[in-house]
Amino acid sequence: MISRKSILSTFCSLLLTLLLQGQNKIVVFQSDFGLKDGAVSAMKGVAMSVSPDLKLFDLTHEIPAYNIWEAAYRLQQTVPYWPAGTVFVSVIDPGVGTTRKSVVLKTKTGQFIVTPDNGTLTLVASSLGIDQIREIDEAVNRRKDSEKSYTFHGRDVYAYTGARLAAGIISFDQVGPELPKQVVSLPFQKASLEGGKLKGAIAILDVQYGNIWTNIPNDMFLQINPQFGESFHVAIYHDGKKVYEGIMPYSQTFGAVAKGKPLVYLNSLLQLSFALNQGNFAEYYHVGSGNDWSVEVSRVN
Repeated sequence: MISRKSILSTFCSLLLTLLLQGQNKIVVFQSDFGLKDGAVSAMKGVAMSVSPDLKLFDLTHEIPAYNIWEAAYRLQQTVPYWPAGTVFVSVIDPGVGTTRKSVVLKTKTGQFIVTPDNGTLTLVASSLGIDQIREIDEAVNRRKDSEKSYTFHGRDVYAYTGARLAAGIISFDQVGPELPKQVVSLPFQKASLEGGKLKGAIAILDVQYGNIWTNIPNDMFLQINPQFGESFHVAIYHDGKKVYEGIMPYSQTFGAVAKGKPLVYLNSLLQLSFALNQGNFAEYYHVGSGNDWSVEVSRVN
């Protein structure tokens, strides 16, 4: 006779297996489509046709057109806060229909990302690690009767595959053949500390306010023992050409400096950032973000 303890143990093991396979029914969409037409709705319709029990959410659909770097950053910013088993469908795909691979990456923390392997996975692969990558087998994982459509893989391949994975209709193994644990990566200035000088990239703009967010983490900044109120020299470069140079204090809050004055601070992700109090730093100084923007920060002696 099977004991109650044995039944409970078997049930828990099955539940854990389902979660690790991605079957928590959550799908999160990201694209550069905007919301002016029906593209996003079409992807969600495909997902709901796969399983009406899915829970669909949006990361963003306001990625600037073709901006693979920003797509990579938004994944890095967001994926860690979602539970293991969540399926992300990220479609920023200027090479749609070409030979770029369509893949699903499973992070070491258990989330899945369905996307073209075109650089979108640059940051999340580095920060969360790669457990496995599989190439989507379109002979199996493609919306029925969509073979003649070459320009909307977000609907016909990615939303369809992501929904099937999230719903438990397919396991991760059934996505397609396993690939080596490497992805197409965009080059960028990695955060470093050399001789008291911090170097990094302008990872993204805090777009609502124009603040400058770098990829220099708090723990690296703390290695130089900064003090609130201390002044720092900041230089910003675009394609290696200096476009801004200034001195600003390290502040705990925006209100620590006068209105319109610059400051160095740690953003909500605990990364070194720059701002104008109640002003738009990026707009005022014509600063952008991406893998071609870099910064150097050092204390004022």
